[in-house]
Amino acid sequence: MKIELNGNEIATTDTGFLVNVDDWNEEIAKIIAAQEEIELTDKHWDVIKYLRDEFINNKENQPNTRNMVKDLGKLWGEKIDTKALFDLFPGNPSKQAGRIAGLPESRRKGGY
Repeated sequence: MKIELNGNEIATTDTGFLVNVDDWNEEIAKIIAAQEEIELTDKHWDVIKYLRDEFINNKENQPNTRNMVKDLGKLWGEKIDTKALFDLFPGNPSKQAGRIAGLPESRRKGGY
């Protein structure tokens, strides 16, 4: 699979994850989100930026849904649950948001 942007082809895996994390930019995120039928809001971007920051600046950490709930609740200053994240990313918050964020596919099992 691949994504086309401004005449350039960006390589993806068979499951739609970018082959090279450095190929990511916000335009690519918008294309992937559209493919996933997600309209990106400020909260979506918060999740995407959080996941990218964790991966790039924290030894390629890819938080599971439980950690995402804790960290994003603090960021948003409110108590949230997994439903709040599934409302944003119904295809599984950590995997679907990670795909839109341009991160490699996580190999861990389960949401916790």
